[in-house]
Amino acid sequence: MKNYRIFSIMIIILSFFTATTLGKKTLKRYLPATLVMSLIVTLESIIAKKRVWWWFYEKLHPKVQGELPLILGPFFIGSLIILKATYGKFLRYFLLNMVIHLLFVGPIITLLKRFGISSLVRINRTQLFFLFFTKSMMMYITQMVIDRIRGEGQSSDDGNNDAHI
Repeated sequence: MKNYRIFSIMIIILSFFTATTLGKKTLKRYLPATLVMSLIVTLESIIAKKRVWWWFYEKLHPKVQGELPLILGPFFIGSLIILKATYGKFLRYFLLNMVIHLLFVGPIITLLKRFGISSLVRINRTQLFFLFFTKSMMMYITQMVIDRIRGEGQSSDDGNNDAHI
């Protein structure tokens, strides 16, 4: 893809611009779980590269993982937004993640391949979907553990006091 570096940097900048609307309470509450999952996704991408699950044709820099713009941008900020919007409402969290994962493994993967950014190699769309789904459940559980450690229980930014899972 022509201008991939500009595209990648814009994805990150636009994502972080969106984060400015989340507020300090949201960042303070959901940032730890999001950071943990971003680290896990980064480690996963190292494993994926070794096992050739997918391939990124373009990179910001030769020594930087091709996934990095997606991890730092849409994944990181999207995780914060999803947790803010749905945490404590497990069915809503579950359904929203299902829709997002289906969009990614469907049309978004197709677009990434069409634009010559990346493609799946030794993993198929169904396997990728379940990988995403597993990570989304891990993130929800991570947030639950963090809340319990902090003693926050279910008191959230929007006053939601619904029960966990």
